[in-house]
Amino acid sequence: MAMSGGKDDGSPMMEMNTTPLIDVMLVLLIMFIITIPVATHSVSINLPQATPPTNQPHIDPIKNKLVLTATNTILWNGTTITQGNLVSLLQATKAMSIEPELQFQPEAYANYEVANSIIKIITDSKVTKFGFVGNENFAAFSKAQ
Repeated sequence: MAMSGGKDDGSPMMEMNTTPLIDVMLVLLIMFIITIPVATHSVSINLPQATPPTNQPHIDPIKNKLVLTATNTILWNGTTITQGNLVSLLQATKAMSIEPELQFQPEAYANYEVANSIIKIITDSKVTKFGFVGNENFAAFSKAQ
């Protein structure tokens, strides 16, 4: 039994080995597929120009108060904001030379999950001057129940 596929008498194999040719053809096929230009189609669209919002929240250089109301409205120094705006405002305060203090005051019937997500946003932004205010209201609230 011969391992090379030839005859048992030791004569050389007379058939052509096509394995290297197939390998070369596969490499060439891959090279041609890679070099095909990607079809890019562009459509020009005239987008409207963005106007700056008029109700922009103000960043106080000393302290900023963040209030979560019972209706799950987030107020930054009295201005209504979203959680996305909160992230950008916290980044802006971190960029200041002296970081202002951030005071967080959730109201008594504010949603716990919303308050927890706001605290997570604050801790993820790595604010160093952060505190809770209005805790004395909750002491009176817990005694009443």
